[in-house]
Amino acid sequence: MVDLSHPASRTRLTRRGLLRAGAVTLAASALPLLAACSGQQAAGSPTTAAAPAQAPAATQAPAAAPTTAPAPTAAPTTAAAPTTAAAPTTAAAAAPTTAAAPAASTSSLVADSNVKGKLEIFSWWTNGGEVEALNASYSVYKKYFSNVQIVNAAIGGGTGAGGNAKAVLKTRMLAHDPPESFQVHLGHELIDTWATTGYMEPLDDLYKSEGWTDVFPKQLLDIASWSGHLWSVPWNIHRANILWYNVKIFKDVGVEAPKTFDDFFSVCEKIKAKGITPLALGEAAPFHTAHMFETVLLGTLGPDGWKGLFTGATSWGDPKVTQALNTLKKYFDYVNSDYLSVQAGDTATLVVQGKAAMVINGDWNNGQFKSENFLANTGFGWAPTPGTTGVYDALADSFGLPKGAKNRDAAMDWLKVGGSKEGQDAFNPLKGSIPARTDADKSKYDAYQQWGMGEWTQDTIVPSFVHGFAAKESWTTDYVNTMNAFAAKKDVAATQKALQQNCQDAGVCK
Repeated sequence: MVDLSHPASRTRLTRRGLLRAGAVTLAASALPLLAACSGQQAAGSPTTAAAPAQAPAATQAPAAAPTTAPAPTAAPTTAAAPTTAAAPTTAAAAAPTTAAAPAASTSSLVADSNVKGKLEIFSWWTNGGEVEALNASYSVYKKYFSNVQIVNAAIGGGTGAGGNAKAVLKTRMLAHDPPESFQVHLGHELIDTWATTGYMEPLDDLYKSEGWTDVFPKQLLDIASWSGHLWSVPWNIHRANILWYNVKIFKDVGVEAPKTFDDFFSVCEKIKAKGITPLALGEAAPFHTAHMFETVLLGTLGPDGWKGLFTGATSWGDPKVTQALNTLKKYFDYVNSDYLSVQAGDTATLVVQGKAAMVINGDWNNGQFKSENFLANTGFGWAPTPGTTGVYDALADSFGLPKGAKNRDAAMDWLKVGGSKEGQDAFNPLKGSIPARTDADKSKYDAYQQWGMGEWTQDTIVPSFVHGFAAKESWTTDYVNTMNAFAAKKDVAATQKALQQNCQDAGVCK
């Protein structure tokens, strides 16, 4: 763990993490929305991934109606030994230089020098954009609670199969040694694993005192709720189904952002003819293929068909799923040949460097592009992934309050910062995401984010599978591993059979 009060620990981190695949499902009462941010995984075997460890017994919510997704009994990945993974000395957070906090008069936060001691914050934010955004939250916190010593417990490796962060968190939670607060995908990733099993405190009083029920969308409030209580505070809203591209390459080749799969393959052919890799892919650890296939499925099935995959209304054996797998197989004709040895977090850099023209990933890439001084409209452009115009594949990051936190007062103040307008307007411009609050200062956000805010209000919202919104964690892990195997073998029939088995193992399909 890194003590941010020490000057030597405030050096900017530049190493890449890998995308984190979370897992959450919506209860029947929840509206289809977002749940958790990106997550990048540590490098692992290109064809296998760690199996999830047994989580504490969790109450499972009933299956959702066809317009929502079912609720999970989440199971974090196998825990690594805390002595080797729990003290990440390389994940120090740097003091942000680009996100000055707004004047105190615009904030509901109140300075309190009586709050002292340590505040340990656990996250997987070690990638470009993530580090800067986390530091912005820390800076706002220190502005008001200057006598608290922040301990950055960020661990690279993410939360998906093969990752370390969630495994270490599980070890600590089960040992009743929690951090003051930890990053978690909004909704049942927290609720089904820790809230229903009695490891978390409800946050109803905090929501009431801060007036958050008036500024967070009702959909988010529903997703953060279980048994009549609210359990975490959303920091942001992310979107998974974005195709990012190098503006100069597109201009030089004479192509525009594709809207359909046919358009996409036509663009790829023209770029490939110029000797440039059309599409960046990083599957050194299980994740990126699963994320990419999520967008292909969504573009093939449409919103209702997509949501039906998680209720049993759409069969994983459906011919359209076969079609989507064949489309994905064709994608591999245009990716970098070394994709099995490239980290997912490095694919955005390939686009920055002009070594690849496009990458499909969530809008944490916006934050990473900024961290590399690659700016919207001049450096990079964006569009919904093929076939998904008008559909918002959503996820969100949040923080909760574990029971037994050593410095509960400092933890509550951390949640106040994250849920405040000042906190969200400091964090999200750097993270690449849009704020969860409806009263954000839009002038602080870039062109992509302002576009995204508009899309959020008018698009059809669907839950991300890979990032913890559409299915319980064990199912997500199985899916990510299945698609990792596809990346190595490209066997459509075997993969579709495995996807059907994954659904059966999750208890949704018969």
